[in-house]
Amino acid sequence: MSNQMRWRYGDTNPVMLPVDSTTVIEIGDLVYLDTDDAKPASTIADSGTLAGNQTALHDNFIGIAMQASADGDTAAIRIATSGVFELECAATTFEVGDLIGGAENTGGTAMEDQRVISVGTAGVAIGRCAKRVNPAGMSVYVDIVSTVLKGGPQAPA
Repeated sequence: MSNQMRWRYGDTNPVMLPVDSTTVIEIGDLVYLDTDDAKPASTIADSGTLAGNQTALHDNFIGIAMQASADGDTAAIRIATSGVFELECAATTFEVGDLIGGAENTGGTAMEDQRVISVGTAGVAIGRCAKRVNPAGMSVYVDIVSTVLKGGPQAPA
């Protein structure tokens, strides 16, 4: 993916996190917290299952990169922990409030950095649909919620 500002509206409540010198992050990447550094979703160790990979992303989800970090950079970057972002998805429909989580690559070996899919439980979600998609579309507005800072999307009472 190329750097693409995906923020559409809402408070982003950003945090600044450092990045390891060998880690490349692009604007618009889903980012998780690895000990004390920001990393893109695609670098999560493959658990062998989509649900396992989504859970790993959910459990450590910090937000979406608002700044890039090139190979060799170690400076802290701005990461949005909330807000509505337009993210890529497979052609599908979404209703407002649907849970949304990270998507895997076609080989099923790594998470995608800027793609999402519909999920069934809050335990693997990174946000909820903020704008109905019907007929099927190739992008969806996602109201993201950082698990690390805000507890992630919550199941309805």
